[in-house]
Amino acid sequence: MTRYLVGRLLGLVTVLFVTSFVVFGSIHLAPGDPVSFLLHGRPATPEAVSALRSRYHLDEPLPVQYANWLGGVLRGDFGRSAQYHQDVTELIGSRLPGTAVLVGYAALLVAALGVAGGILAALRPGPLDRAVLLGTGVATATPSFVTAIALVSLFSVQLGWFPGPGGTPMGFSDRLYHLTLPAFALALTFAGLLARVTRSAMLDELGREHVEVAHARGVAPRTVVRKHVLRNALGPVVTVGGTMLAGLLISTSIVETAFDVPGLGSLLVQSVSAKDFAVVQAITLISVAAFVLVNLAVDLLAPLIDPRLSLRGGGSS
Repeated sequence: MTRYLVGRLLGLVTVLFVTSFVVFGSIHLAPGDPVSFLLHGRPATPEAVSALRSRYHLDEPLPVQYANWLGGVLRGDFGRSAQYHQDVTELIGSRLPGTAVLVGYAALLVAALGVAGGILAALRPGPLDRAVLLGTGVATATPSFVTAIALVSLFSVQLGWFPGPGGTPMGFSDRLYHLTLPAFALALTFAGLLARVTRSAMLDELGREHVEVAHARGVAPRTVVRKHVLRNALGPVVTVGGTMLAGLLISTSIVETAFDVPGLGSLLVQSVSAKDFAVVQAITLISVAAFVLVNLAVDLLAPLIDPRLSLRGGGSS
């Protein structure tokens, strides 16, 4: 276990280091100049342009910029936002709670809808199974922004059950109320995928010999499903579900922009448009770190759920 953990942590550090270099280099090689945004189209003297470049360290060679930025990241300093004139760490800290609540809310919906739908489809072959397959197929094929538009049109504009984009929630319960439609828009695609994975895993376990023996011995069907089918099927479900959790964080940009949610996703979209390099680099690196950490957690959790999996061969990556 210790050797495995050390190996995975070293791999995590390597992935983050390579990712940081790729992100930093690719953003700075993109066309466009952040100085033009800082000037807002106003004419400026060469001295003013030089002062701006010096203030944001844009006048230094790229390797020096990367070394300085990486050193700051290791100290928890992601630089200063050229768009908001604020420390990136503080800016991300103010936006992170909104995204965290949205992703947590959506993750609960994915788990509830995906697992329940997959179990029902596997245990009820026939019309219910076909209905679940049809519903999950539609949910999986529908982009998040289309789902967002449909949800706002139906539940906000026509029915008036939930608030539309924007608004300022007061308190945690009101925030959950405002985030219900964004959470569903974010969760439906992933819930459809998880339902299909759950259904497939359940059907695979239902055909196992030990399940047939348990039925032949007269064990109650609910007991068979709970102890012999569902428990063994949770391995692939947890593995895929963990990957989806990381995917939820990456997919927030579309939903947060559509619903005007002040989170990391909408901040990333705005920062890309404004060539705000420091913010884009920080959010991208945080997203990659979250993805790698979730995969590591899934690799450690999977053998505990299904002892047939080993730490060497049962991981998700």
